[in-house]
Parts: sequence; structure tokens; C-alpha cells
Amino acid sequence: MTTRKRWGWMGVALAAAWMASGCGKGGDGATKVHHLTYSIFFPPVHIQAQTAMEWAKEVEERSEGRIRITVHAGGTLTKADQCWQGVLSGVSDLGMSCFAYTPGRFPLLEALDLPLGWPDGLTVTRVATAMARQYEPEEVQGAKILYIHGHGPGILATRRPVRRLEDLRGMKIRGTGLSAGIASALGATAVGMSQPETYDALQKGVVDGTFCPIETLEGWKQGEVIEFVTDTQAIGYTTAMFVAMNRGAWDALPADLQEILMEVSDDFVDRHGQAWVVADEKGLAFVQELGREIITLPPEEETRWQEQVAPIIDAYLTRSAERGLPGEAFLADVRAMMADLSTP
Repeated sequence: MTTRKRWGWMGVALAAAWMASGCGKGGDGATKVHHLTYSIFFPPVHIQAQTAMEWAKEVEERSEGRIRITVHAGGTLTKADQCWQGVLSGVSDLGMSCFAYTPGRFPLLEALDLPLGWPDGLTVTRVATAMARQYEPEEVQGAKILYIHGHGPGILATRRPVRRLEDLRGMKIRGTGLSAGIASALGATAVGMSQPETYDALQKGVVDGTFCPIETLEGWKQGEVIEFVTDTQAIGYTTAMFVAMNRGAWDALPADLQEILMEVSDDFVDRHGQAWVVADEKGLAFVQELGREIITLPPEEETRWQEQVAPIIDAYLTRSAERGLPGEAFLADVRAMMADLSTP
């Protein structure tokens, strides 16, 4: 056998061995496709679920089909308060829900939900994602955080009018995590409850009102079962929501697909944030069409509300210091970035 023929046969043999090993391909020689499940607690018609579906589609397109994502909206795969654990345990590969639905588990990131006077969901989403990436807190290390988004300033929606702090006495107000703490600080009786449960609770009088972003009144149709909206932007809190991936599923992806996931996630920070802005506009229009009364607090009353919730912020700083967490620095950075983004 000539030297040229010998090298030719060796090349064919090496190529066959490479293909048989599945390097860069599936075992049958086809490009490997990574099938992922995505659990979302929002109902499919909600703008945030729809934006998440657009994210999934974009990931599939940029990966040229090497990542396929099946979205399970409406809490059909894991319920809202089970989503984080579901991601950790692999019930779903991806998950979107609220940090606040597992209170005490995210002691540093709780600062994001504080009544800081958040102006809008776009600001929340930019700040929350940037801070989580800057600090990379231990509390989220069990999963891969792709990005965080959050709603615009929480308002108070009720079955009877609330014009002064005194009107809240004896009222049962639904909240989650820190928003429930806000209700208590203002003198109401807080009732912990996720959004999917709230419509029926308001309709049946189990609760007298709810703290929520105004978009919720349209997105979850809760405007149908309340009569009044009190503008509480002066103590505007948010609810930060994770988009997280199971660590094992993340590690199983090759580097180029990990990069694509992060690139798409970066692009969707503003997409989700702007979706919250649009949703709030629709929520306001929805309750106005229903003829609900919008109550604006006078400046002196806003000051009273701010004074009532100030201990919540102080308590966060105390707790984080006791746990050896950089809560003071984290909160200062959050406020500084909020101010920067709010400056024209």
C-alpha cells in the first residue's frame, strides 16, 4: 500500500471514530438538541408570560434549534410558591416566579422589594438584574440567575375607600413577603396570598383589598372585584421575580449555548421592564373603564405613610447585619442606581 493510500484510509477511520463518538453531535450523528422545560406562574395571556415565550422563541432561533424550550404557563408545572424549589430539584429546567413567595430564603435580595418609591417596572428590572449580577449572593447559588424583573410601584386596591391611614384599621389586605409587612405597618391585617388566589378572595370578601401593581387589576382581572384604587407610589414597593435555570441543566450546555442564553437574557431585561410599563398603562385604563375611583393621597398623608413603613427598611438593615450580609451597601447601591436612572 502506498503512503498516500495509507494516510487516506487512516483519515477515513479517524473521521468514522469521531462521528461514532458523537463529538459535537447526537449519538445518531445529528446535532444534539437540548430540550428544556420552563415553568411560569403567570397565566398564558399575561404580558409577562407572553414576553417570556418571546424570550424562549428567540433563544431557539439564535441557537438554530439546538435549544428547544417548552413553556408551562399558569403554574401548571410548579405552583408560584414552589417554582424556585422546582428549579433547584429539576422539576423544571427554567422557572419564573417571585422571590417573595419563599420568604426568608433570599435575605439580601429582599432589599429589592422594600418600599423605596420605585418609579416604574423598567427601572426595577434594570436595577434588580444589575445588583444581582454585581453581588452574586450566596442565596441564589443553587441555580443560574439569567435575569430579574419586577413590576412598577405597588398600589392599594380595595373594596371600600382608603383615603387616610385610619381607614385601613380592621381591613384585611392581601400581600406577599414584604408587601404583607407593609400592610401590617400601615395598620391593616395582612393576609399572605399569591396572585392566583387573590381574585376569588376579593370576590368572596376573604380579603378587603390587595397590594399589587396596577397592571394586576387588568392582567389578573382583579379590577372586576375591587371598587377603589389608592395611589401609594410614595411608598412604592416592587416584587422582584427571578428567571432562573437549574444548575445541572446550565452546566450541561456547551459554552456557546450558555453565551446565547445570556445574550438573549441581556436583551430581554429592557423588554420585560418595558412590558411592565405597558401593562401598568393598560391596568390604569382598565380600572378607569370600569369606573373605579382613583384616590390620590395629599402630600401630608403621603409623608405619614412613608413614616409608617420606614421601620421595615430599618429592620432589613438590622437583619442583614446580624447575618453578616452587605445589606447596607446593597441598599445604598440600589438607591444610587435608582437615582441615576431617574435623572433625565
